[in-house]
Amino acid sequence: MTKREQDEVREERILMEVVVDAYGPEERAMGWYYYLDDRLSFPFKARCARERTISPLRIGEEVLVERLATEDECLQEIFVLITWQDRTLGLPLAQLDVVEADEDTLEAVGDWHYWVEQGYSYG
Repeated sequence: MTKREQDEVREERILMEVVVDAYGPEERAMGWYYYLDDRLSFPFKARCARERTISPLRIGEEVLVERLATEDECLQEIFVLITWQDRTLGLPLAQLDVVEADEDTLEAVGDWHYWVEQGYSYG
């Protein structure tokens, strides 16, 4: 992903709502997990915008995002769950663009994409 121009509003929201009082990688991961858990309204429609070697999706494929993966599965990056070929599949949230969702979901996913595109990490 290419790095975006810095967005002061997002930077402030992430600092004050997501990673506030997070002093290590696990606390930052949990900050993100609970921020997204609180803000995302499931299900929502998304489209694959970036191919990843860990995912079977191709660019342009649409999916219905059903929920976040478990806390333990989100310690390195945020994963969401979909039903794919009659089974549950975890996908990196950074791979997906929201197609249809409420404003809070759009903003929260946008915050995560911004974080990733800036090259920030839990570490």
